[in-house]
Amino acid sequence: MFARFSTLTRQLSTRRTAQSGFVGRGLEDFFENGQRLPASRDQTGRAWSASELRQKSWEDLQKLWYVVLKERNVLASQAEESRRLSIPSQFFSNKSRVIKCKKSMARIKTVLNERQLAWEATQKTNSSSLPSQPLQAVDALAESASKDASLPV
Repeated sequence: MFARFSTLTRQLSTRRTAQSGFVGRGLEDFFENGQRLPASRDQTGRAWSASELRQKSWEDLQKLWYVVLKERNVLASQAEESRRLSIPSQFFSNKSRVIKCKKSMARIKTVLNERQLAWEATQKTNSSSLPSQPLQAVDALAESASKDASLPV
């Protein structure tokens, strides 16, 4: 009985990971390459510019947001680990990478806010140009309803 249950559980768990693509790895994701602190400083890129982000789709911006958020969490975990191990900041500092992550996240928010404001503006212009005819129709219906109400039944 137990062997059958464990086989069924294994099948369900592999099916779930195959469908969603999620593989739980625990706290390893909070550290680079599974190490508490990196062995050496790697060269990193630059922050995303707003003009580059404006060319991205909504889905790409959402994915990028979570990639940068994960990077920021990794850096925060490393900073906390270095503080816990009393490593002086001159030997281990990722302030420039943290700043790049914050800039990228702020720029993603800016681009999304620009898109939201543009969408609201188009909705406002579309709604302001259309209602003249429907309002006249509504007024005509209201007048006919008031005339019908005054007639005896």
